[in-house]
Amino acid sequence: VQLQASGGGLVQTGGSLRLSCAASGRIFSSAVMGWFRQTPGKEREFVAAIRWGRTSTYYADAVKGRFTISRDSAKNTVYLQMNSLKPEDTAVYYCARGSDLGYAPANYRVWGQGTQVTVSS
Repeated sequence: VQLQASGGGLVQTGGSLRLSCAASGRIFSSAVMGWFRQTPGKEREFVAAIRWGRTSTYYADAVKGRFTISRDSAKNTVYLQMNSLKPEDTAVYYCARGSDLGYAPANYRVWGQGTQVTVSS
């Protein structure tokens, strides 16, 4: 499975963006798809995750209520809808696939290439 992330860009505070992560190959129902983000000099941090087969969702406290993760199984794509964006959301966003739910990057074995999100104040 390979992952291709897209949808990043420059947006003003309070704006919205939708990130997409297209997967090539089959995603098993037991898989977990996650979004992480990273800024220079900091560790990659968990943003959101979804269980592919059950559509259960999980969020970091910093984005809860503003971001929504979803998936379209027909398109093999995971989305991250980001609303009410803040300057502190500025980061490179990565999608990833894991075999079980986890909040650490080490739980995910397959990673996309990252897409830059910049929120101006």
